[in-house]
Amino acid sequence: MHTRSIILMQLCYMTYPWNRLRLPICILATVFLLLYTGVNAQQTTKADLLSLRTREDSLKTLSTEIITGREAADRFRADSAFTRMLVRALKTPNSFRYPFDSLYSISRLYAPDSSFRIFTWQVIRDQSLHRRHGAIQMKTADGSLKLFPLIDRSHLIDDLADTVSNNDWWIGSIYYKIIPKEHQGKKFYTLLGYDEHNMSSTMKRVEVLHFDDQGKPVFGGPFFSFNEDSLRKPQQSRFWIEYKKDGNARMQYDEEMDLIIFDHLISESNEPKKKYTYIPDGDYEGFKWKNGQWVHIDKVFTFKLKDGEAPIINPQTEDKLGGKPKAADPAKKKGKTGGN
Repeated sequence: MHTRSIILMQLCYMTYPWNRLRLPICILATVFLLLYTGVNAQQTTKADLLSLRTREDSLKTLSTEIITGREAADRFRADSAFTRMLVRALKTPNSFRYPFDSLYSISRLYAPDSSFRIFTWQVIRDQSLHRRHGAIQMKTADGSLKLFPLIDRSHLIDDLADTVSNNDWWIGSIYYKIIPKEHQGKKFYTLLGYDEHNMSSTMKRVEVLHFDDQGKPVFGGPFFSFNEDSLRKPQQSRFWIEYKKDGNARMQYDEEMDLIIFDHLISESNEPKKKYTYIPDGDYEGFKWKNGQWVHIDKVFTFKLKDGEAPIINPQTEDKLGGKPKAADPAKKKGKTGGN
């Protein structure tokens, strides 16, 4: 038995020398004390907390500069410095618990089961080029850092709909929601995110993250099914909508209905090949989790809303952070499919 356990048991026996219940009492007391001691041992020390707060102040300044820097070179320098300083901060023992609440322009999402969190942000060169950056921090038993940097390779991937990738070949998004699901005892995390894309159009994207047998992140897979549509399409690894820059299309998760709901889009100029002309038309599509897949629903509601009416769903807005301002082979292909 551990030395600390023996000492605790001896003290307990001295306290209850003639009580016939002393054995179960002492065992329970020892277990609780050891658990309490173990939890306290993983708490962030005052010195580490002070260090994190100091670094957060610097990170806040740099994260603002990533957005407000007048020249692209200034923004990219701030982004580089921010990334290095964030990694140093996360190396602080038990940093997983530290929320970095003041980094308003950085998306910081904890998985609902607290097994990991994702940082994502973007740096803009000009209206034609946006680069996303991020990292997945895993929760560890001893409070040490386990980090997966997310390297945006969107510009090198031809078929977003059919690509399964890892953190080194990440299809960059700014995430605003994590939806936990399970299938056959395995955990899956559905990510909702947005991508400023270019000067004419914006994307909202949904994809599934899971961790392989080695604990490494995998993005995508055969998770989006259209088998229940009247006009069937092949399954996809991820799904997205692309629409006019000021089109205000929504993609969100309704917990009560257990649905991902998004706007049905049409071209306002009757030019369906030009995604930058797409706007919501008042109808809503969705996805329902069934047997380990998100199955497409062509019409979530059986009626069409009039102009100005809101959908009957729980209001959950996508946080446009900053005012627009986590070994697999990279980018494995699984054949040809269409887009969204």
